[in-house]
Amino acid sequence: MKHTLYSADGAKAEIALNGAHVTSWIPQEFGEQLFLSQQSDLKAGASIRGGVPVIFPQFAALGNLPKHGFARNQLWHLRQSDQPDRAVFELRDNDMTRAIWPHAFLAEITVVISGLALEVELAVTNTGTTPFDFTAALHTYLRVDDIAATRLLGLQGTTYRDSVTGTNGCVEKDDECAIVGQVDRIYFNASNKLTVKRNHHSVLVQSIGFPDAVVWNPGPELSAAMADMEPQGYQRMLCVEAANIGNPVVLQSGQRWSAAQRLLVSK
Repeated sequence: MKHTLYSADGAKAEIALNGAHVTSWIPQEFGEQLFLSQQSDLKAGASIRGGVPVIFPQFAALGNLPKHGFARNQLWHLRQSDQPDRAVFELRDNDMTRAIWPHAFLAEITVVISGLALEVELAVTNTGTTPFDFTAALHTYLRVDDIAATRLLGLQGTTYRDSVTGTNGCVEKDDECAIVGQVDRIYFNASNKLTVKRNHHSVLVQSIGFPDAVVWNPGPELSAAMADMEPQGYQRMLCVEAANIGNPVVLQSGQRWSAAQRLLVSK
């Protein structure tokens, strides 16, 4: 099941109710901007390979929950769609979530498109009586023509963890980062404006309330071993993720937190 957004200026986006997962974004005057593996499993309960997976309440395997938590595998409810270019989805705690994470919550995803921009907001409210903490990310897969010709700008001087080697305290030296082989990095307190330069146009990746950024590409060997990645798929994608990992969010009873990622295409 999916929901489709249309803007008056010609943009279009598709969101799967499985995970409140944006699977397609076609802005005005441009083609598809998100990578979605042709071998991805789109059925309910599956983890979709591509688009914008919602990571909550745990990033990766940094905790005791299943990898990347459970939000991306849950069926979300379309709560509001009274505007053709905007929709709000919600997920509440249920028997399954409470069995592995015993907290009451309301998570909301708001998707808005306009012209050359896509904005995805994640909000979490503690609806229970005790505090909880979590990490989160919007695991955005950007479509690129050729990863070898792609450059990422805006991270020079930022400290990161190299998750491939397990090395902490690395510092980004390059003003324009090339993606070579398997890359899996968590940049802490990163710039809120990063630029992905591609052959024909660029994408500005702006984070609002997310302090960290994750950059990921599986490289040829890991990509070939992934059952849901299309052949040579790593060459056509780059994940640039708005994230909150280094300092988990702590919510007291009744508190609400929100953060967003905005993508803007430019020539």
